[in-house]
Amino acid sequence: QVQLVESGGGLVQPGGSLRLSCAASGRTLSTYHMGWFRQAPGKEREFVAAVSKSGTRIGYGDSTKGRLTISRDNTKNTLYLQMNSLKPEDTAVYYCAATPRYYSTYPGQYDYWGQGTQVTVSS
Repeated sequence: QVQLVESGGGLVQPGGSLRLSCAASGRTLSTYHMGWFRQAPGKEREFVAAVSKSGTRIGYGDSTKGRLTISRDNTKNTLYLQMNSLKPEDTAVYYCAATPRYYSTYPGQYDYWGQGTQVTVSS
């Protein structure tokens, strides 16, 4: 079983950038397909980005495409999310998630979740 811990969230002005990290422990990250999701108050959990075990397959949610980049470093057991050109509507708690089964953009397909990191975009 893998444990996931997100970091890197915070307060940023519109147009700014943040880099989120998700550190995995307990199991090797390379055995999991990984995803980033976010949830704003009163809204459902939303798909942000996903990457396959090997990194060869990557997908992004429609609302963040072109501004975010997901990457993974299996040697460091860490998943990343580079976020640029941030908007107030990007404000949410961001979660990383893992599944050993198959690549997916649906939160229900993920088995392991971190505790989340808050991202607030405001002037």
